[in-house]
Amino acid sequence: MSLAAASLGTSRRRIGTGGLALLGLAAAILAGVMIGETPMPPVVVLQTLANKLFGAGYVLDPVDEGIIWNYRLTRAITAASCGAGLALSGAVLQALLRNALADPYILGISAGASTGAVAVTIAGLGAGMLSLSFGAFLGALLAFGLVAALARAAGGGVGASGAAQIVLAGIAGSQLFNALTAFIIAKSANADQARGIMFWLMGNLSGVRWPDVWLAVPIALIGWIICRFHARALDAFAFGADAAAALGVPVRRVQLVLIAAAALVTAVMVSMVGSIGFVGLVIPHAARFLVGPCHGRLLPASALMGAVFLIVADVVSRTIIPGQVLPIGVITALAGAPAFALILIRGGRRP
Repeated sequence: MSLAAASLGTSRRRIGTGGLALLGLAAAILAGVMIGETPMPPVVVLQTLANKLFGAGYVLDPVDEGIIWNYRLTRAITAASCGAGLALSGAVLQALLRNALADPYILGISAGASTGAVAVTIAGLGAGMLSLSFGAFLGALLAFGLVAALARAAGGGVGASGAAQIVLAGIAGSQLFNALTAFIIAKSANADQARGIMFWLMGNLSGVRWPDVWLAVPIALIGWIICRFHARALDAFAFGADAAAALGVPVRRVQLVLIAAAALVTAVMVSMVGSIGFVGLVIPHAARFLVGPCHGRLLPASALMGAVFLIVADVVSRTIIPGQVLPIGVITALAGAPAFALILIRGGRRP
């Protein structure tokens, strides 16, 4: 009886925590819609949502209604999905490789996705038969495959003791694919295209609309479900691939599934908003500091913190300079670099 009561209490606490997390995310999205160069009162925002979702019939300014529904809400939801997806990818890669520096950006996945997206949109790769998202996905897989092959040739490999070689190979792969992206832009893009692409590559949510939301949200949810399903396996990887195998974890299958999921999530997000650094690197460390290393708690905390962080970064990018929108990657770097330095220093001082 006591065990049943304890189990029931644990379940209730989890439901309560999950409910609070969803409320916090909803509050962040609401703030992202309200705050901007033209502030929107919460009543107007809620009435717009009621009109669009339930046909409530409130009389509102069509301009305000359009800004809220077609511009700010889509940005906030897409930012939340991208932040959650990138943070999840970073947490998974850090666990699989047992390396604190692992994230989609450092391991070349983001750079490869950027190259694939640019190759499809500017160089015409696929002759119009490939979508931008699929091109980004192929670029992400190609980049990580190259990085893994280079690391294995250098004596490391995915899940091997030489995980440091993967990070070093990722740095080399990132530089290679960044150079390929620059080459494609210089060779195939005109001045206007080059300017727009360079702004996009630094992170840009200005062009996202509802079709992007219908892609970003399901991909983030699929990534979350896959990662959450493998939470116990990720805990086993904390002791190394050999220890995980001894505990009955199918190491190669888990690695393949999770790396493919991380590549898919990263590729889709990069194809929509460009390359945004530090989210997949810093957020999992911050979440680990708050909730501990158990992935049953770490993954949802990382997803929630990543979503809120990118919403806040988007708001700052739109408001920090009046009349001008900064690339969101600039804001994440300005916030993420000092945060990572602080985490690094605190970690180094622990006995």
